[in-house]
Amino acid sequence: MNFKKISFWLSTALLTAIMLFSIYNYFFNHEMIHGFFESMGYPTYLIYPLASAKILGLIAVWGNFSKWLKEWAYAGFFFNAILAFFAHYMISDGQHIGAVLAFAFVLISYFTGKQVRP
Repeated sequence: MNFKKISFWLSTALLTAIMLFSIYNYFFNHEMIHGFFESMGYPTYLIYPLASAKILGLIAVWGNFSKWLKEWAYAGFFFNAILAFFAHYMISDGQHIGAVLAFAFVLISYFTGKQVRP
């Protein structure tokens, strides 16, 4: 197994872990996430649709069904990571590190995946 394959699978697994952690919190720690969304100025009705979109994005990335669908999933994760970083950074809650890691894993997974997977 070469370096690119290891990088792809590791970054994709770590991206998945971050997204599953946020999905879990969105569904099972809803009151806490509700408070975070309110403190950042986001509407709280986005919590469940965002969690559902993350689930569908993970299915698209891991399923490798359609190149078009996978591109949109990565785009969604890309924008989610950027917006999460700035949301946490602007309110100075110190939780922007997870968004930085997610952003890095999205980029590594996307670019190595183009070379590793058909």
